[in-house]
Amino acid sequence: MADAYTLPFEPAEPPRRRKRRVWPWLVTLLIVVVLLVGAAIGAEWLARGVVTGGIRTLVVQQLGLSGSEVDVEVEGIVIPQVISGTLDDVTISSPDVSLGELSGDVSVNITDMPIRADAAAGPGSAVVRLDETQLRALLATVDGFPADSVGIAAPDVTVSTDLTFFGVGIPVSAGLLPGVAEGDLTLTPQRFTVGGAEVTADGLRSQFGGIADSVLRTWDICIAQYLPAALSLTGVSTEGSEVIANFDIDGAVVVDPLLRQDGTCS
Repeated sequence: MADAYTLPFEPAEPPRRRKRRVWPWLVTLLIVVVLLVGAAIGAEWLARGVVTGGIRTLVVQQLGLSGSEVDVEVEGIVIPQVISGTLDDVTISSPDVSLGELSGDVSVNITDMPIRADAAAGPGSAVVRLDETQLRALLATVDGFPADSVGIAAPDVTVSTDLTFFGVGIPVSAGLLPGVAEGDLTLTPQRFTVGGAEVTADGLRSQFGGIADSVLRTWDICIAQYLPAALSLTGVSTEGSEVIANFDIDGAVVVDPLLRQDGTCS
């Protein structure tokens, strides 16, 4: 006989909660995010190409360069800058740019560059690098300068010549320190050798008198005539086998055609 207290059936188990399937929603969200990011990257890539291409075309037309020789870099994300109408930081570089008798590898940096030429840009700078051949070509335009003997040995530009003393040519070499005075390139003699022996400026003058003036003089070389008036020479130095010239750029060159014309020498 069954126990009177025994239940006639087993109690049912509580119903299990159905787990929500979140993976399809997560996958969909990830796909949407990837598509949005891809679209943004694509738009940025297109905008950057249009902007750099337009700047490159303008530079090529103005300077008569090959498009493959001009490199344009725009810092930061381009689309917000295009919307604002101003590019924050633009660098343009090209090798072997010829500006009259001045030629070299050129790099130009402009800040706050307007998309349309309706306002001045911010301050800019430029660097021109000249090798020995390019420096000789420039100095060959200076009357009396021994350009054929020019070399570069940091920190100096070197030259050599013969001083004729009582009918005898005596080889003299000088190390000229490059600098800037009132916007002109200067070459100031610092070191001298006579027949391979080092001498001082006083020693050279006492030995040769006024004949040594051509070696002891400081050379002032105006290069403004080869460059847009917006560029001002601020520094010159040597690095390895190159002379490096630094310039400030007046941002008003964007709107003032006079600043785009060549400068003048007094």
